Amino acid sequence: MSDRPVIVVVYDRGSASLLDIVDGLTPIGTPVLALWPSEHGADVQPLAQEMLTVEVLDPEDLDGSAERLRAHAPAAILTYSETKLAVTAQLARRLGLAYHTPATVELLRDKYAQRQRLRERGVDSVRSHRLREAGDWPAALAAVGLPAVLKPASGQGSRSTHAVTDADAGARLAAELLTGPDRESTLVLEEYLHGRDCAPYGDYVSVESAVSGQRISHWAVTGKFPLAPPFRETGNIRPAVLPDDERAALLELVTGALRALDITTGVTHTEVKLTPDGPRIIEVNGRLGGWQVQLARLAGDLDPVALAARLALGEDVAHVRADDERVVFTRAVAAPVEGGTYLSVQGLRTALALDGVEHVVTRYAPGETVPAGVHSAEIAWVEGAVADHATALRVSAQALRELAFTVEAPDGTPYTVRESVPEPEPSAVP
Repeated sequence: MSDRPVIVVVYDRGSASLLDIVDGLTPIGTPVLALWPSEHGADVQPLAQEMLTVEVLDPEDLDGSAERLRAHAPAAILTYSETKLAVTAQLARRLGLAYHTPATVELLRDKYAQRQRLRERGVDSVRSHRLREAGDWPAALAAVGLPAVLKPASGQGSRSTHAVTDADAGARLAAELLTGPDRESTLVLEEYLHGRDCAPYGDYVSVESAVSGQRISHWAVTGKFPLAPPFRETGNIRPAVLPDDERAALLELVTGALRALDITTGVTHTEVKLTPDGPRIIEVNGRLGGWQVQLARLAGDLDPVALAARLALGEDVAHVRADDERVVFTRAVAAPVEGGTYLSVQGLRTALALDGVEHVVTRYAPGETVPAGVHSAEIAWVEGAVADHATALRVSAQALRELAFTVEAPDGTPYTVRESVPEPEPSAVP
């Protein structure tokens, strides 16, 4: 029998791909894929079965699924998928393995419950109110005020997330989101956090943390490019550019948040708004953050996929840090909110020829559908590694200006998608 530890990965679409998991976990153990029977799971199943052991989970019989996994004698369990935190917690409890407790997963997945806990523990006091039906709007408005943010209580990728500045428009929007064809079961109205001037960067960052027992280590702070309306992410830059005192304050805030949510193992991804009055929590996520695999690969430093598995195995690796010797970035061309059919791209060769650009990744093949919606989504993105932040800003902006994408609208009319990113002012770049 092999002495390599078996690591169960509950798999669905998430922050690490199937190949990322195979590459990251095979050197340290034997991964067993607990495959969720989704459309994405069905797509990757043939390839997964070529590379590693696969057990397809039965959502109606988690007891039986756990027994099949038990037969592999697992030493650890984890997931890289936001939507599978709860299932992973249930399986971990059945298998007697370390993971977030179901109570902690509830706090991580329910953004209203998370806000309540952070307020109760004195960590952050952002006003919020839950809406389960359209009639809850007046009470939510009275509790939170305007401007505010309306979003699903449980969601990711800025899905159905909107800024609200008018009470009547907010009432209509809440009713639409709760009763429309893609209706949300529960919404949260929360205080809008005004960011400080961080140009040419976005006014928020993410903190990537490793938790091992009582030890919390923040292994990276990821800067962001400015959001596209309403709250669409447009890219990442690491390390973030922050004054030392602000960095210390935000790390202290995140440490308090992780302790308040009773997180004791694994990697976390916490988004933090940089306001004139100091950092404020946007949300805490109990899994590896998006884009961290790409950023780590560009930097050539620690593998965050492997880090999550090593923590699940009980290793004390909370001392690890990204070395931040290079400035790395991912910068996106946002998918059009109206959607359509992807046709073609121009400017790829010129963008790839720029010093510092490592990859240009296009999301769609000609003829594929670009879904409509206001969630964070990319039609393509640029990845790069350079010596300093000024070069990162210049090169990434130039690469985006070279790229143009042709999309056919639902009515059959072709249109062009491109990002007109201005050259940053030298005085604005640290």
